[in-house]
Amino acid sequence: MFRRYPYPADVFNRYFFMRGTYPAAIPVNTPAGRILLNVYSQHDILTINEIFCRLDYRADDSDEIVVDFGSNIGISAAYFLTTSPASHTYLFEPLISNVERLHKNLAPYQGRYTLTEAAVGTTNGQVEFGWEESGRYGGVGMATGNYISVRCIDSNEILQTIVEKHGRIDILKIDIETLEEAVTTRIPVETARKIKKVYVEFPFSSNPLERTHSHIQYGSVAQFTCKSFVP
Repeated sequence: MFRRYPYPADVFNRYFFMRGTYPAAIPVNTPAGRILLNVYSQHDILTINEIFCRLDYRADDSDEIVVDFGSNIGISAAYFLTTSPASHTYLFEPLISNVERLHKNLAPYQGRYTLTEAAVGTTNGQVEFGWEESGRYGGVGMATGNYISVRCIDSNEILQTIVEKHGRIDILKIDIETLEEAVTTRIPVETARKIKKVYVEFPFSSNPLERTHSHIQYGSVAQFTCKSFVP
């Protein structure tokens, strides 16, 4: 935290003691220089710390093609874009309030990200999306008390399209409350072979892609990480 934050005392107070007012602009040191991330609650501070300090979605400068299912307000995308100067991120986020905040956080990176305003799931069509005030914990079918109808896109169609365009995916990040397991376990063999690293917000007991399908193994995925297990 001391390395990442130019003003660590402010972030310590927000992170540990839930102090501070919002919205706020938080300076963060990155390989691309100092950036400002706009945050709207302590939940966003937690997200910055998980991604930039705890390195839950660890990337390096060779990770150029990134797919981000559940992009929220763009904090994970900011990490990927500042880690590799040649990276392009494909972002998916259905909640309008999050989309507006994402564009603000990623304003310096116009042309380096492609945003699709939709949820990601196992089918195409309209779905009921549960949302809550922070915008951090919403998801398809979640019982939050607040619901909207949003467009949903088949995850495998997305992955196939991006692989056809670039020949590979360097990082696939999946944080789509309630559908992580379903989306991960249905990745086709041919597509899984082209994905270098997969980060999933779901506590699998083992790599769900390391299983046989006919004579082909899913084990060609170079790295599989369940975020909840990252120290």
